[in-house]
Amino acid sequence: MCVRSLVAVVVAGLTVAACAGNSLPGAGPTASAGTLVGEATAGGAIGNRLGVSMDAEDKQRAYAAQIQALESGSAGAPVAWRNPASGRYGSVVPGPAYDQGATKCRQYTHTIYIDGQPQAARGSACRSLDGTWTPVG
Repeated sequence: MCVRSLVAVVVAGLTVAACAGNSLPGAGPTASAGTLVGEATAGGAIGNRLGVSMDAEDKQRAYAAQIQALESGSAGAPVAWRNPASGRYGSVVPGPAYDQGATKCRQYTHTIYIDGQPQAARGSACRSLDGTWTPVG
């Protein structure tokens, strides 16, 4: 499995978050973004075995964990997700926050288990002024 392919899942999700509006009263800008990732990535952003192996619920849960890890996770502490319907699961481990100019950024490692086999990707994201996380680098 190519790490770039898994990164495409993560990048697509974060890109969707950058465009997502707040549809839930009292929710932050990232709260409704997780519901969009499954549909966005299913449309062809990932054309590999991983994308075919993950359903919309898997993608939504993986993305929600990633946002939680970036937003409020402790550095080095995994934020786990699991889809009991499919049996797929994973975790996101955020790195320490750092400043890039006036922007808060974090590195992370996202590991997804499909049929018991881990698929890992590393990336970095920065929090935009509107509260969404955008991939960098």
